[in-house]
Amino acid sequence: MFKYQFSLALLIATGLSVGVHADNTIAIGDTSRVYDIDEVLVINQPKEVYRLRQQPLSSTSFDGSQLQQLNVQDARHLSTFVPSFVMPEYGSRYTSSIYMRGIGSRVNSPAVGIYVDGMPILNKSAFNFHTYDIDRVDVLHGPQGTLYGMNTEGGLIRMYSRNPFLYQGTDVKFSLGTKLLRKVELSHYQKLDDKRAFSLSAFYGGQNGFFRNQFDGTRADLINEFGGKGRFMWKASDRWMFDWIADYQYTHQNGFPYGQLVSKEEIASAPLTSPLYAMKAGTQMPNQNRQSYYRRNILNTGMGIKYAGNGFDVNSMTSWQFLHDNMLMDIDYLPQDFLHLTQRQHGNTITEELSVKSNRNGKWQWTFGAFGSYQWLKTMAPIYFDKDMNTALSKKITDYAYNGMLNAMARGMVPSFIARGMSEEAAMLAARTLVATNIARAGGVSINMTMDPVPGVFRTPTFNFGVYHESNIDLTNRLRATLGLRYDYSHVAIDYATSARVALQEHVLGVNINPVITSTLNHHEGNHFKQLLPKVGLTYRFDDGSNLYATWSKGYRAGGYNFQMFSDILQAETSQAAQKARADVDIQHDEAYYKRIVKTIEYKPETSWNYEVGAHLNLLGHQIHLDLAAYYMQIRNQQLSVMAGNYGFGRVMTNAGRSHSCGLEATLRGGALDNRLSYALSYGFTSAQFDEYSDSIAGGNKVNYKDKKVPFVPQHTLGASADYRIDVDPAALLDASYRFHLRSVTVGLNLSAQGKTYWDEQNMIGQNFYAVLGAHADADFGQLHVNFWVRNLTDTKYNTFAVQSAATGNKFTFAQQGNPFQLGVDFRYKF
Repeated sequence: MFKYQFSLALLIATGLSVGVHADNTIAIGDTSRVYDIDEVLVINQPKEVYRLRQQPLSSTSFDGSQLQQLNVQDARHLSTFVPSFVMPEYGSRYTSSIYMRGIGSRVNSPAVGIYVDGMPILNKSAFNFHTYDIDRVDVLHGPQGTLYGMNTEGGLIRMYSRNPFLYQGTDVKFSLGTKLLRKVELSHYQKLDDKRAFSLSAFYGGQNGFFRNQFDGTRADLINEFGGKGRFMWKASDRWMFDWIADYQYTHQNGFPYGQLVSKEEIASAPLTSPLYAMKAGTQMPNQNRQSYYRRNILNTGMGIKYAGNGFDVNSMTSWQFLHDNMLMDIDYLPQDFLHLTQRQHGNTITEELSVKSNRNGKWQWTFGAFGSYQWLKTMAPIYFDKDMNTALSKKITDYAYNGMLNAMARGMVPSFIARGMSEEAAMLAARTLVATNIARAGGVSINMTMDPVPGVFRTPTFNFGVYHESNIDLTNRLRATLGLRYDYSHVAIDYATSARVALQEHVLGVNINPVITSTLNHHEGNHFKQLLPKVGLTYRFDDGSNLYATWSKGYRAGGYNFQMFSDILQAETSQAAQKARADVDIQHDEAYYKRIVKTIEYKPETSWNYEVGAHLNLLGHQIHLDLAAYYMQIRNQQLSVMAGNYGFGRVMTNAGRSHSCGLEATLRGGALDNRLSYALSYGFTSAQFDEYSDSIAGGNKVNYKDKKVPFVPQHTLGASADYRIDVDPAALLDASYRFHLRSVTVGLNLSAQGKTYWDEQNMIGQNFYAVLGAHADADFGQLHVNFWVRNLTDTKYNTFAVQSAATGNKFTFAQQGNPFQLGVDFRYKF
């Protein structure tokens, strides 16, 4: 509680100091001004005609210096510095869950799109990567389906690398931090002549991690990664520009450091023999008999072509993305040996996008375009039923057989005992006692069950095609209308081949039999979806560049198929057959059965209507930029990731009938004291809840989630930063002999906060509102910068994720803790 109050006090103190300085900026002689990033960073936008803050949408942008100040290394570090946006640490770079405005998913189709240098990243497993050599990041809030298609229902993230035509030289960055954080980045940018330029970059990064696996002492979140990037740009003529980019990254990490989440009530009620008795309430360190890991290779490469015509620009981007990864996860998250899985993905994606937009001043600005993609994805995901699981299953089937025999034989004896004058209750007790004795004399009942690993090969090709148009029409000198429409078509399919084998050793009343139960599933399913995605917006402009806007738009996520639940289906099927098996059984499946299967594994498309009003305001002569937005989203068939129904061996996608999300977003950026002081404040409020959603639970009962909050969505997101530059010797900037003379020192604070976040549909487990404070001090020596930084200054304790699992037969809650206090230093050198 003290740490939370301390963080809040620092934020208030920062805000008060900003207010005082903001008042001072009115004084004569202060030349502070905040610029739109679009005004100072020249970025080719193949679709949009206007700068972001001139469009009828809510957005947040960061330039390279802001990313350095916030110590951003990947998209997760932007979380909570962007209103209504969260991408938390979920155990590895494989799990790239993004939630924006109450919409998101942990599996299958994403709700937020990512573009890197104009290349769309379609495979969700490649979303979480190391970012470097980045000049700018844009986050667009709300549905972007008209221009960017499906899976941008929550929003869009765009990243841009440095342009070697505009930036030259060699940059070296070296970082060290606690837990042996180490990182090296090297980039070279060169303009060969007026027509050719290139850049080459490489990095290595690693860290020993914050959490140890208590089972064997392994560092549970250790990571090593490296990669390289190349870019070549060629201005063939005044009209033609060619831009080739390739980015490769390799990740090798231990992952999923989930520890058991134990409440005070559970500890208080635990007996002395329970392992819970000696624990402290809260999230424990991970304790898994198998250390989970993740290995990944990704390559993103593309060719951009631009043609500048008379009154129009043509842009083409052709890209290829390659992904090959390997994962092992201890699914039970316990020191016992119940379940684990391995998964290998091999994917190739080809995309092509062609857009034509106007480039002349006029009352009508327009964009036409077409997009196509094809994704091949092969996933091999066997589930392993380990010795403790087979022991538990053996006991379950033994108890079933024994109790069935005992009760059936006892019921046959009850009438004779009643005839002797016994009550019905006494007769049943006597009969059961006698039968139990006879069963024991006859050799008893013992059934050992061994379930082999469940192999699985799943091919899930996806084809998508879209055509779109957007017009911006000046109705008056101040009022502009935006009209957009997209036709989007997608085809999804699944080819699956999986099987199960259960071997039984049955010893029943002196009779020994060894039946084997087998089941094979092998089928193809396919479906297609099509949508019209309209957008209507109005923008009212003021003389100082401010504007008010209103937007109505549709968002969309395509449907698809789950493959994570096949082991759950097979396990339930073979266990049921094993209870009655007296000989070998090969379970047969007809077309009617496969039709029932497809109803189990498929999920529907998700659609939403977004109603939004907002403002982009320039205040105090552009000393302050204030962006405001309010939205309401009606969502149909919201896609949710839940645990598979019977045993919870994996997450699957399902649909809630109806839900809604509404909220407010505000972003404030300003400068003061001749731009020595810069500050930013962002806040997002999100209320996302179910209107119609019920689901089956264990025992066949139904639970109604109406009015419950949508899980994984924080109700509040808050980000704040303030940086103050102290000029030590500005004259050194003009004197070349002062090569490594200290010019200035910039000190800053940043704070990110979010909550409350629920982790389940019943809203039983969640993370309360918490705040994390950071700080940095950057010394400018000209070519050399030395930056000391701190993350989680107050060592706040919080969870980034929690999940409930009943894979062992008992329901436990497991969570991943947020990273604790961390200290580091960056050395940046340019020559």
